Amino acid sequence: MTSFTLNPMPEIRFGAGRLADIVPKAEALAGRGAALLMVADPVLRPLGITALALDLLTQAGFETHVYEGFAGEPRAQDVDAAAALARQHGTKLVIGLGGGSALDTAKLAACCAASGLAASAYALSATPLPANRLPVIAVPTTAGTGSEATSISVFSDASKAKVWAWGPELKPVVAILDPELTVALPPAVTAGTGLDALVHAIEAATNKYANAENDLYCLEAIRLISAALEKAVHDPRDIAARGAMLLGSCYAGVAIDNCGTALAHNISHAVANLAAIPHGRATGLAMLATIDWVAEGNRTGFARVAQAMGGDDPHAAFDRLVRASGIRVALKEDLAGISAEALARDMAAPANAPMRKSTRRYPTDEDLPLLAERFLTLV
Repeated sequence: MTSFTLNPMPEIRFGAGRLADIVPKAEALAGRGAALLMVADPVLRPLGITALALDLLTQAGFETHVYEGFAGEPRAQDVDAAAALARQHGTKLVIGLGGGSALDTAKLAACCAASGLAASAYALSATPLPANRLPVIAVPTTAGTGSEATSISVFSDASKAKVWAWGPELKPVVAILDPELTVALPPAVTAGTGLDALVHAIEAATNKYANAENDLYCLEAIRLISAALEKAVHDPRDIAARGAMLLGSCYAGVAIDNCGTALAHNISHAVANLAAIPHGRATGLAMLATIDWVAEGNRTGFARVAQAMGGDDPHAAFDRLVRASGIRVALKEDLAGISAEALARDMAAPANAPMRKSTRRYPTDEDLPLLAERFLTLV
């Protein structure tokens, strides 16, 4: 049996209505009536979700401050602003409520609030994370990033380049998975985030670091998401499908925390520096463009992936799911004026090297423009 390492997981509380668990967990982690910081996705306020969480905490006697001043993917200045708010009010706990942007911001803000350093200090692990970070409760409202289970925070630096911090200090203590919080997701967001989670699981199951023990999470995530994605897109109030997506996304987060990602994420991180395309859509389409090429380096692993998706051929099974999700495949309008050479340069950048190196079939310098061209010419 091959040696392996599995990282610790947060406490996971899953089920409809489990948002209410935020109160006893906050009491256990911060003390009754403590000051808390909630980093909430601003799109949740008009949906009543932010108020729902706030009401639970206020009625329990907590002094809760809200940071929701960001839009889109997290930026260093958002993390810094949230951390400053936490320090200003002496908060004892950070709650992330929303998609990956809110959760990643909350996780790194909990570290910056404790250390007093700016988010930029932790880019690409330039500085060790503080051991005394504030505890974090993560409440995802999308089924995509799996950030509630990972020890990484992705953000844009001052030059707008996508970077990340990583370390066990970033991992939430508790993840609350309540599918009722995801029913308001628009179909395009459901599709994009769902494909992101699916790619997480596929890459963790097939890259250089894959192992049979982590495959327990990878393959179950693939089964759950593959069976539920189309239902969740076309019937948003299907709680069973929403629950399967949320649990599958969390398991996929566990999977990448153990084994990382690969080429599809190398491409999606690279393209983020060139155009404003939602991460989930970019990642799903990057996998669609390259899955047959990557599978040549690990046919056995991809055969297991195809079986978990309910098919025999991994490219055909993934293509079917992408098309069934209704996501817009063609990228010409989004990437007009961007050449394969420009995208290949970003794919080769040092910041994206770990994802490139973890790909079982290593993309050489000669391969990168060809792979970039595949992505740019999808139809």
